[in-house]
Amino acid sequence: MARQPEVFVRDLDPAEAQRLVKITRTARDRVRLRRAGIVLASVQGRTATEAAAMFAATPQYAREVIHAFNDKGFAALDPKWSGGRPPKFGPHTRELICRVARTPPQQVGLPFTTWSLSKLVEHLRERHRVEISTDTVRRVLRAAGVRWQATKTWKASNDPQFAQKMARILDLYDRSAAGQLTSGARVICVDEFGPLNLQPRPGRGWFPTRGPARLRATYNRYGGVRHMLAGLDLASGQLFYRLRDRKRWQEFLAFLRQLRTRFPRGRLHIICDNFSPHRKAEVADWCNDHDVELVFTPTYASWLNWIESEFTALRYFTLDGSDYPSHTAQEAAIAGYVRWANRHARPKKRFAPESRIRRPDYLPNVA
Repeated sequence: MARQPEVFVRDLDPAEAQRLVKITRTARDRVRLRRAGIVLASVQGRTATEAAAMFAATPQYAREVIHAFNDKGFAALDPKWSGGRPPKFGPHTRELICRVARTPPQQVGLPFTTWSLSKLVEHLRERHRVEISTDTVRRVLRAAGVRWQATKTWKASNDPQFAQKMARILDLYDRSAAGQLTSGARVICVDEFGPLNLQPRPGRGWFPTRGPARLRATYNRYGGVRHMLAGLDLASGQLFYRLRDRKRWQEFLAFLRQLRTRFPRGRLHIICDNFSPHRKAEVADWCNDHDVELVFTPTYASWLNWIESEFTALRYFTLDGSDYPSHTAQEAAIAGYVRWANRHARPKKRFAPESRIRRPDYLPNVA
């Protein structure tokens, strides 16, 4: 039998040689380490047979590694894993699992409103003859993008002028962001926050495992309530607020006067909801006399008021997880947060830019 001609690795430049040496020292994959070692041995002048003997391989395997490296470079060192056990559950079964998980149990005659993994596995076994474990169901659902999520309520607006009112508010938001309002004009989102009573509130925080903070339990609400009237200036992103014992039209009008004093020039566009004090005749007359426009959100559509997102942050960072001993302490915490937020404020420029409410075919009564 004729002896096969010897094969050697092509000439390497210094950078390639250094990279090859580094792979032989740091590679954790056995296949990659062996291939790199064979190539390095060939670089050092050893024959394929000698290199194969160093790494417990056959001479033919060493020649294939060297040829592959000469053709593909360092990519030839990486193993190309393939094969393995075929999946036990095919696309049809996986689609069935996801479809059943998305179906309320009561629709298939079961006496509960939601699935647990164990109940889902039992139903698949009894009704569809699919033998599967809870862990596999969890992996199948996760891979398909089906997640365990909380159910949320939604109040659809029944305002016959929903589209016109929403378009007006979005137009003001967009014009404010683009600087297209008339000289000195501002858009300010106003709403009431509260009632603020004194009670322990659950919250979240970083604690040792199984050692979260504990708050006292109480069914009493001593100390009365307070109300916060707040305005969000879109041009600066800052919050302005007042805390009062009541939230009648007198308090609302007084707050509007304070905003007018703060911004004496230009028209004020006040975004607010349909709370009855906002529609009081005395409030409307004062607004007409002082170049203030009240822009009302559609009924059951307070989410169009930009200040609601600020209230969410305010509640999360000042009230959740708290148990203030007095209104003074609670209001001091609110004041501290508002000062911090105003120092970090930025102009409000993007309100739901990718939301479906921006589509011309948006249906207001569809959640």
